[in-house]
Amino acid sequence: MDYNNLLKRSFISFLFVFIYIFVSLYKFEYIFLLILLIYLLISLEVFINFLKLKLVIFLYLIISLFFLLNIDFNQYNYAKFNLMVVVIISFDIFCYLTGKTMGKNKISKTISPNKTYEGLIGGIIFSLLISLLYSYYINLKFSVFLLFFILLIILSSFTGDMIESYFKRQNNIKNSSNYLPGHGGFFDRFDSFIVSIVTYYFIVDLL
Repeated sequence: MDYNNLLKRSFISFLFVFIYIFVSLYKFEYIFLLILLIYLLISLEVFINFLKLKLVIFLYLIISLFFLLNIDFNQYNYAKFNLMVVVIISFDIFCYLTGKTMGKNKISKTISPNKTYEGLIGGIIFSLLISLLYSYYINLKFSVFLLFFILLIILSSFTGDMIESYFKRQNNIKNSSNYLPGHGGFFDRFDSFIVSIVTYYFIVDLL
């Protein structure tokens, strides 16, 4: 494992978590503006660094943005939105860690050569456990719908990651940019959120 890269990755991740917590505690409604800024930065990366499928990628982002604009960022949904964030972050972290330490069997050598089945399984197991513990901590009652919500967000997170990897492979680039040490770019860091936002919009009322 590249521990120097892990250190950079961890620092950037903690920085984003700190910003998210600070903004959400100050005023949860401002999270919408923070996410809107991220979409803008991703669009800038696509405009500068992607040559092929540019219109398709912009359409992909616009569809996700449409659902973001229709999400109600009020205090009532604070815990539910945070649960989605916890699912995505824990899934991303443990996919990376288990993949780097135990990964052998590639999921797709052509689309995303670094992703392994071991990393995927580790990500699913740990993110599910952490998300259920977080749900218990915030007094979300365990139910079939809660489990359904978490598993769908995990699936959406993985799908968003694979879609972005496909776009990068088509453009023969490793990262969407070099703005974030250890991660690459904003598209690389937040690819899982793009599909998850759409999923969240459709299923949040089940909780």
